[in-house]
Amino acid sequence: MDFELTEDQKTIRETVRKFAETKIKPLAHELDEKEEFSPELTRGMGEVGIFGLIVPEEYGGSGLDYSSYVIAVEELARVDGSQAATVAAGVSLGIAPLLYFGTEEQKKKYLPKLVTGEALFAFGLTEPEAGSDSRGSKTKAVQNSDGSWTIDGSKIFITNGSTDMTLGVIAQCVTGKDDKGNPIFTCFIVDKGAKGFTAKTMHKKLMWRASNTSELYFSGVKVPDSARLGPVGDGSKQMLKTLDSGRLSIGAMGLGCAQGAYELALSYAKQRKQFGKPLSAFQATAFKLADMAMKIEHARWFLYRACWLRDQHKPFGTESAMAKLYCSEVAQQVANEAVQIHGGYGLMKEFDVERFYRDQRLLQIGEGTSEIQRLVISRAIGC
Repeated sequence: MDFELTEDQKTIRETVRKFAETKIKPLAHELDEKEEFSPELTRGMGEVGIFGLIVPEEYGGSGLDYSSYVIAVEELARVDGSQAATVAAGVSLGIAPLLYFGTEEQKKKYLPKLVTGEALFAFGLTEPEAGSDSRGSKTKAVQNSDGSWTIDGSKIFITNGSTDMTLGVIAQCVTGKDDKGNPIFTCFIVDKGAKGFTAKTMHKKLMWRASNTSELYFSGVKVPDSARLGPVGDGSKQMLKTLDSGRLSIGAMGLGCAQGAYELALSYAKQRKQFGKPLSAFQATAFKLADMAMKIEHARWFLYRACWLRDQHKPFGTESAMAKLYCSEVAQQVANEAVQIHGGYGLMKEFDVERFYRDQRLLQIGEGTSEIQRLVISRAIGC
């Protein structure tokens, strides 16, 4: 077994880390406080090639493996979960479905704009009454006599859905029922300017406050049949394949969050003195830091193996669920201990560890809750 990163992967880590440290870190606190999405940082992430890592060169991307992309997300999350979320949703939920299921015409129309970071796409799945139970979706698309479709319904908690850079959304809709009376789903591309489509930014979030989270409304939105993503009835299959890969990027966000919180705690423990000695000299603190380092290392190679399976075109769905679950829970544990090491200062917004503590909380909910991951895993082992 070879555990070495490729030269391309090492370069990506170095490049993204430098960008995150020099461009994102100085703005992270202010953007979080203002709940402000940054088009400038998004374009900057596009300029260093992050959005196009997994996209073939013919559409303007780099054509690299999924592991390279996950490393990039990890490095962003090490500094700021909000910017990592913008990329993770923009690539895993926006670009990837177009790449996997789009027609050649759809790919050529949208992908070159998305890989540059000048535009974003969102994936509309979650609804007010359909979260973990995605088959409870109520948004409907009805085909008209001229072959076009009319969409009615709403979506909620959609990342990148209402920025000035948002080019469009992919909306999963109910388009009929099967022989057993169960709903069948189809996905459609809805351009931002479509009549009857509106997007509203959600505020007062606990976490990822500098990323864009939206409510989407479809009121008699008419789209041509050419806006359909893949065959009628393939929506569920598309969703599952999209989320299998998307969970790896959420795992990367958990890993990066844990790494960032750990580094803050380690630095603080070496500088902060109590009873005449740095905190790191006390066994209680040193053991906390040792456990944090161990969990992070385990999470990293757990996640990287799942990515390797995907890159080798081997089954990886169960491993993806495991990696997402484990990395998100490691992020929770490490961020919690990092705050504990900071003591009262860990509860103050002037210290970045407070933001890491908040940002980790969504990781056990987004793209499938921890309970759903355990359901996926339990089914895979025959329970």
